[in-house]
Amino acid sequence: MTNTLRTGLVGLAALCLSAAALAAPPSRYLHVRVDDASNQEKVRVNIPLSLVETVIPAINHGQFHGGEIDCGDLRANGVDLRMILDAVKNAPDGEFVTVQAPDKDVRVAKSNGNLIVHVTEKGDKKKVDVTIPWAVAQALGSGTDKQINLEAAIEALEKAGDTTLVTVTDEDQTVRVWIDSRNTAD
Repeated sequence: MTNTLRTGLVGLAALCLSAAALAAPPSRYLHVRVDDASNQEKVRVNIPLSLVETVIPAINHGQFHGGEIDCGDLRANGVDLRMILDAVKNAPDGEFVTVQAPDKDVRVAKSNGNLIVHVTEKGDKKKVDVTIPWAVAQALGSGTDKQINLEAAIEALEKAGDTTLVTVTDEDQTVRVWIDSRNTAD
């Protein structure tokens, strides 16, 4: 084999490997960041979703069994929560529930393929924001009538874009849970 041919083949192989690496989807990470000003504690968790997906089915403790969480009956008081999720998924974007009370404001909405819940407790200055992609919400509800399918939700998160799932703030603490392709917290 001539040097020119060998060099060309090595270059072609490097190009193919580079293209394959670029085409491979990046690993997704579940991040949790907790900052507590009252005791100067900081917690950072950065776990690949592939690891979470592998470990979840191995946990069998309390209400946790094989990737699902036993939660009683998802048909609460004759209301089929899965049917409601399907109906809301097919509804147009909008604000569905707004409650304004002297001590608390609550807002439930659908926007850009996400279920959004905002709760503000005025006296304690607590704020909770939850954003759940519809694919994840439906995956959570894909278990039996008495189970939440956490394993399916993790699989759905693998396909979701970068998103903040939960933020909680009060006077002393800030908690953030999000998904992205970085292996460190920002």
